Amino acid sequence: MPIFPVQRRSLILAAVAAFLLSSSCAQLKQPEPEPYFAETPPPPVQEFRWANGKPPKSLDPAKASAAPETDIARALFEGLTDLDPQTLAAVPAVAERWDSSDDKRVWRFYLREEAVWSNGEKITAEDFVRSWKRLAALGGEAAHRSLLKNIRGLADPAKRKDGKALEPTPSATPQPADSPPTASGPSPSVAQVSAQETVGVAAEGDRVLRVELNIADPDLPQLLAHPIFRPVHDDPAPVDDDQMVTNGPFRLSSLSDESVVVDRSETYWDHDSVKLERVKFVSSETPEKALEAYRSGAVDAVTNAEFSPAALKLLEPFDDFRRTAHNALNFYEFNTKRAPFDDRRVREALAIAIDREKITEGELQGTTRPANTFLPQGSKKELKLLMDLPKARSLLEEAGFPEGAGFPVVRLVINRNDTQQRIARAVADMWSKNLGITTEVVTIELADLDSVRAAGDYDLIRRGVVMPTSNETASLLSIFEPETAAAKTGTAVSVPRMDLQESNTNIKPDTSPAPQPSRSPAPARLTTESEAVYEVRGIPLYFPTSYSLVKPYVAGFDSNSLDAPSLKSIHIDPKWRTR
Repeated sequence: MPIFPVQRRSLILAAVAAFLLSSSCAQLKQPEPEPYFAETPPPPVQEFRWANGKPPKSLDPAKASAAPETDIARALFEGLTDLDPQTLAAVPAVAERWDSSDDKRVWRFYLREEAVWSNGEKITAEDFVRSWKRLAALGGEAAHRSLLKNIRGLADPAKRKDGKALEPTPSATPQPADSPPTASGPSPSVAQVSAQETVGVAAEGDRVLRVELNIADPDLPQLLAHPIFRPVHDDPAPVDDDQMVTNGPFRLSSLSDESVVVDRSETYWDHDSVKLERVKFVSSETPEKALEAYRSGAVDAVTNAEFSPAALKLLEPFDDFRRTAHNALNFYEFNTKRAPFDDRRVREALAIAIDREKITEGELQGTTRPANTFLPQGSKKELKLLMDLPKARSLLEEAGFPEGAGFPVVRLVINRNDTQQRIARAVADMWSKNLGITTEVVTIELADLDSVRAAGDYDLIRRGVVMPTSNETASLLSIFEPETAAAKTGTAVSVPRMDLQESNTNIKPDTSPAPQPSRSPAPARLTTESEAVYEVRGIPLYFPTSYSLVKPYVAGFDSNSLDAPSLKSIHIDPKWRTR
C-alpha cells in the first residue's frame, strides 16, 4: 500500500521526535560511576606484584621493624606460630601444637617432623634457642626489643655466666653477597652467642622448645608469630640469591633496588597450600609512583603508602580502596606521681569528659577511629572509657573538686604539630566547659618528648605507640613501659612553664589538703586491658588508620590491624570478571 505525502511526513516527524527524545534522555542520564580506581586484567600466572613501600633495609627477620621488611620476612621465614589474617589468632606453623603450665608462665612448643630448611636440614628446637639468643645479642640493632621483655633472660642480655657483656661479632646471616645498599649489615653470629645464666629458652630434645616467662601470658603464641622470633640458619658461608637458607613458604629468587622477588619453596612443609608461584615486592619511593603503577596494572596491590588527604578523598568511593584501623594508639599519659593525678577518680573524670567522636570527625576529618579502649582488637570490649559528663562531674566532686573548684592548672605537653595542637585545644576546651578545669598546653619538639617524660615535668603528655603484635600483654607493656632514649642515656630535661596569671585570674589557689587516692596503688604492670581501662593511667584518644588498594582479582588478601596479610592465603583469580 503506497504512503501518501502527508502520511510520510507524519511518520518522519514521529521518528525524529522519538530520536530526539531518546537522545535527550541519554544526555540527562548520569553515567554509572566506575566501581574500581583502576580496573586491569589479572596477570596470566599466579604472580602477585605488591608495592609495599621503599626498598627494604634488611632481609634479617630480627631487624624487621615494619613493612616492607616484615612482609618479606613473613614470606621467607616461618616461626613457631603464625596469625590467622582475619582474626589475628595464633595458628600452628613450625610448631604443630603447644601447651603451658597452669599459671601460663612455662610453655612448650612441639615442632613438626616435616619442617625443614630450604637446604633440606631439619629444623630443631636448638635453631630457635640460637636465633633468639642472637636476637637478644643484637641489642639496639634488633627491632622491637620490648617484645623480649617477658621472656626470662632475653630482655637484658648484658649478663653472662662469666659476668662479661655479650659482644656482637660479624656474621653473614642473612646478608646477600655483593648486595645493594638495601641489604642488612653485619650481625652477631648465631653460633658465637654464649648461653646466659638465667635464659628462659631451652631445647628439650630436637622437637620441643621450652619458654619461661617473667609474668603470666595466656596469649604467648600470638606474640611469637612476630617476624623477629623467626629462626635464621647458622650458615657461616656468604649468602647470595642462590645460597640464602630460609624456612618459609617462599625462597629468595632475586634482590635489587627495584624489587625483591621470591618464589614458592619446594621444601616448605605446607607447600601444597601455597597457591602463588611468585611474589614480587615492588619498591616505590613515593605514594604517587605506587598509585601510577597500580593504575597502569604494573602492581596488584599498594600498601604502606602515606596518601595525602586529597588522594584519600579521591580513593574513598572505590571498591578496591580499603581503610583499616591500625594497631597503634595516640593517647595522653598521666603523671601518676603527681597529685591529684594519683587519684584514679580524677583520671577517670578527665578521660570520660572528652568527646572523641568530635575530635576524630572534626580535627582529624574522619581519617581515624575513636579510641575508647587502649587496644583496637582488645578482648574486653565491654570495658570502655565512654563520654559520661554526669559521672565525670560526680567523680571530680568526690575527689574534692566540685565543678573544678581548687583544681590545679593541668600541664599538658605535646609535640609541635598542627594536628596535635588542634586536638589539644579541643580537649582543653572540653575540660573547661565540662569540668571547669583550665589547661596549659606546652608545645615542644618531638625529639624532646622522651626527655620531658623521663624528667616527669608534666601532668599529661602526648604519646603515640605502634603495637607490632596482637598479644595483649606485650601491647600493654609497650604502651605503659616503653624504652625511651632518656632512660637509656640517663639524661632528662624539663621545659619552662608559661605565665598563666593573666589568663587564669579566675582560678583561686588551692589551700585544701591534697585529695587522697580512691584505692590502693595500681599494679606495677598492667597486663590485661581490663586493668588498663580501670586504672586509667592514660587517656586513649584515637586509633590511626592504614590504607591499601587491592585489585579485585586478588583473592585472600585480608586487611587487618597489623597490616599483615598472609601470602599463603592469597591467589590470583583469573575468572573474577565472570563471578
